[in-house]
Amino acid sequence: MLHNVSWEQYEAISAELEQTRKFRSVYYQGTLEIMPPLPAHERPHRIISDIVKALLDVEGRDWEDFGSTTFKQRAKMAGLEPDGCFYIDENAVRVRDRMSAMYLETDPPPDLSIESDVTSNTTLEAYLALGMPEVWIYRNQNLKIYLLENGQYVESETSRVFPNRSIRQEILDWIDRALTEGTSRVLREIRTLYKFS
Repeated sequence: MLHNVSWEQYEAISAELEQTRKFRSVYYQGTLEIMPPLPAHERPHRIISDIVKALLDVEGRDWEDFGSTTFKQRAKMAGLEPDGCFYIDENAVRVRDRMSAMYLETDPPPDLSIESDVTSNTTLEAYLALGMPEVWIYRNQNLKIYLLENGQYVESETSRVFPNRSIRQEILDWIDRALTEGTSRVLREIRTLYKFS
């Protein structure tokens, strides 16, 4: 955790980190947090991302997975790389051809951002500054869903992305099974189970 980091210093450090992709960073109003990826951190958010893809596929919806793409806005003094993020439905169509940096001044923020908190806690203020509409945070075998409403995050039991599902409990059940039975087996079951229900 570094304090009193200028925007210029953040951009220089961020550019250096992008060369190796061994570390992730979050910057918010002068504070820079740098984190190494660990299996206990990587596995949950990757499993959640795979489950999201499987459910969107079953529902026949468009999606684009932007992984841990860097999103930043100098005017807000905020920048971050979600553990995972998705553009869904109309926004997926809007951004599907993007291969360079994302610019939140012109590009929409991801519809869903996913964080796995193991060694650090997600800085929701940075997400708020960047206007991310929905953030899922997995921590200690629990999933919290935050929805952006009237300029603040509200914890919710439901999701805008999956409004007709008890998604919080479904995700927790599928993660538990993926860690005991294997992710590929669980994803095949999701695709089979929901496709015919």
